[in-house]
Amino acid sequence: MTLSRGSHYLAIPGPSVMPDEVLREMHRPAPNIYTGELHEIVDSIIPDLKQVAQTSGEVAVYICNGHGAWEAATTNIFSRGDKVLALCTGRFTHGWADMVAPFGLQVERLDFGRRAAIDLDAVEAALAADAGHEIKAVWAVHVDTATSVRNDIPGLRKLLDRLGHPALFVIDAVASLGVDEFRMDEWGVDVTITASQKGLMTPPGLGFVYFSEKAAAAREQADLVSGYWDWKPRVSAEAFYQYFCGTAPTHHLYGLRKALDLMMDEGMERIWKRHDALAGAVWAAVDGWGAAGPLELNIADPAIRSRGVTSIRAGKENGTRLRDWVGAHAGVTLGIGLGMGTEEDPASDGFFRIGHMGYVNAQMVMGALGAIDTGLKATGIPHGPGALEAASRVLSKA
Repeated sequence: MTLSRGSHYLAIPGPSVMPDEVLREMHRPAPNIYTGELHEIVDSIIPDLKQVAQTSGEVAVYICNGHGAWEAATTNIFSRGDKVLALCTGRFTHGWADMVAPFGLQVERLDFGRRAAIDLDAVEAALAADAGHEIKAVWAVHVDTATSVRNDIPGLRKLLDRLGHPALFVIDAVASLGVDEFRMDEWGVDVTITASQKGLMTPPGLGFVYFSEKAAAAREQADLVSGYWDWKPRVSAEAFYQYFCGTAPTHHLYGLRKALDLMMDEGMERIWKRHDALAGAVWAAVDGWGAAGPLELNIADPAIRSRGVTSIRAGKENGTRLRDWVGAHAGVTLGIGLGMGTEEDPASDGFFRIGHMGYVNAQMVMGALGAIDTGLKATGIPHGPGALEAASRVLSKA
């Protein structure tokens, strides 16, 4: 006998839960790519994508994942030998820096570990030491999906402005756009990178690079610009195919249009508030379990936690044991401990993550928490009582 029969719930931080409306919209024959509805859809998508990022700047759409969007941004704003300051708060800034090594960039990394946000004082010291302004860009992730830390993007902008440093301000918002509050123009971000499979609730396969006028000017000097990744024809196409440097990602565009419809109907402010409430419920439950056991939120300070993913330390092999049980017996898939290995725990078996981003509501989160609570009992992992009561109390006040 199994209790997992029924709809399976993918509680990982991307690909996120996709609305039925999005899936239905994609289930149609291939369209005419030369004229008609598809062209109208693309024309309508661009302003809504800008609304999601709170920008009046440009946005280029690529057929790729977030790693592809990293490369697109890199090739449009840099030349070989340029110096970059990478602010690392987990796996993904390091991954970005590793990926661009073949381009000949000089990447200076400030590593803040896996349990803390960017230290603005350390960044100030690094930028103040750059008297000749050799650093061409400062880049960071808004939310690191592995650690679930959320960085202070407005604070970084204010720091750059106070120092009068001209570096481009480049932010990976793959795990945060459409989830956590993000205001590209107000926060002075020059380049924002994201992808379709998280807050945008569309299958993996679309990457987006937003850029300011300052970044557009940098592209005119960059010597890494390539035919496929060049963002210029993608935002000022003379023919439709130039938007995508070839055949359009037709069915992804259908799905994205429907996802944006849902987002525009809810409104960005309400989307951010919904994710705040759902995240608070998850945190309350983990605090409850951790009162009498090894479970612990990876990020201690609520002010610097992601609203879309929560990374949890479970002790020894407990993360894998729990994930295996809830997947097999409760129909819930939890996220692995991504990039959290240590000498004592090289496979990150002592971690798991809960994704609560995108098309997620209170009953879905409470269901996932209930499955985890049951799994803790079934596997004998020590934990405190009252976690579900604490979570429901948070949601009752939202």
